[in-house]
Amino acid sequence: MAKTKLLGKDKERQLAEQKKIAKQKNKKQRRSPARFFKDVWGEVKKVTWPTRKELFKTTLMVIVFIAVFTAVVYAMDSGLGALFFNFLQS
Repeated sequence: MAKTKLLGKDKERQLAEQKKIAKQKNKKQRRSPARFFKDVWGEVKKVTWPTRKELFKTTLMVIVFIAVFTAVVYAMDSGLGALFFNFLQS
């Protein structure tokens, strides 16, 4: 299919119509707070919640990771602090 080339007034008219349609699409509709909370509750019901066992397991993993990471940062800080202290003393 060949494209038809618009000239003059036809092109202006088509561009104006496209702008009008785009404005209508971008126009935000005001929604009531009740509708918002109804939609939120609908989304909450779609969530797959973890079982108690899964929740305990993942929580424990996070706590262990934080403890290990804290120990690593503490060790690096202490080591580098001692190194710089000895360097400055000499």
